[in-house]
Amino acid sequence: MSMRTPLKLLAAASLTLVSSMTMAFEPTGKVDCLAPADPGGGWDFTCRSVGNVLEELDLVPGSVQTTNMAGAGGGVAYAHTVSKRSDDEQLLVAASTATTTRLAQGQFPGMNADQVNWLGAVGADYGVIAVAKDSEYQDLPALMDALKEDPKSVKFAGGSANGGWDHLKVLITAQKAGVENLPRITYLSYNNGGEAMTQVVGGHVQAFTGDISEAQGFMESGDLRILAVLADERLPGKFSDIPTAKEQGIDAIGPNWRGFYMPGDVSDDAKQYWVNALDTLYKSEEWKSVMQKNGLMPFHPDSDKFEQYVKSQIADIETLSKEIGLIK
Repeated sequence: MSMRTPLKLLAAASLTLVSSMTMAFEPTGKVDCLAPADPGGGWDFTCRSVGNVLEELDLVPGSVQTTNMAGAGGGVAYAHTVSKRSDDEQLLVAASTATTTRLAQGQFPGMNADQVNWLGAVGADYGVIAVAKDSEYQDLPALMDALKEDPKSVKFAGGSANGGWDHLKVLITAQKAGVENLPRITYLSYNNGGEAMTQVVGGHVQAFTGDISEAQGFMESGDLRILAVLADERLPGKFSDIPTAKEQGIDAIGPNWRGFYMPGDVSDDAKQYWVNALDTLYKSEEWKSVMQKNGLMPFHPDSDKFEQYVKSQIADIETLSKEIGLIK
């Protein structure tokens, strides 16, 4: 046996080792973050704020570009990810309870939660019910009393589609307040929370349903008055003056997790890279500062439990939607 054979084997083994070492995924160039709505809403906030911190922490080699793709309550972006970019390892898509709500109600035709990879959550955004600064409604019970007298007397504007999470928050609150005939409550759907708030501030619609992160700009300018936050207890810091629905006698809770999914056909290495990146981001002082400034509360299930959480939430929302009569 010549020495050439073992040398060839050794060279081949070395090449295999080098190849396996370089196989581990790392992003190159631009990373795309898809926000399934127009600028100004919660998904847009998630992409832009997380993108900035990923850049600050050098978890991406270049920039994170936010691409807005509105339509069908997130369905257009979901379909785009599943059908057009199923193996794109540099695509992150902003998601939330609004995403799981649409999946629970079968609003993404022909698609389900198994077609994407659920990466993780980076905090929870609590729901709010708000009115314009000069509204006649001074607190949440007054608003709910108006609905009890006539469910169509108050129009609500939100950034999710009809039957979506913003709509559900109104129905959950009204149900807990003892309002009957819930399907008669008027909910107007807009492309994002910013557009919905503009309608309320402009006097075209009586009330806003959305999340604290998207409402804070109008709240700080004084144009929007938040009647209640749908949390177990008051939020910290600059949001501490906002009463909860619970303390006003209405036991309504509406947490909205903020996080990401990515295409379903990417490599395990790519998925693990982004799971690790979100773990690093979530623990960073930079992200803690973003959370504090924007009213995000801690919420970051372990990566191996997040997909299970998502599917459990989908099942729960499906049950609730049936109880309220949104789906059969």
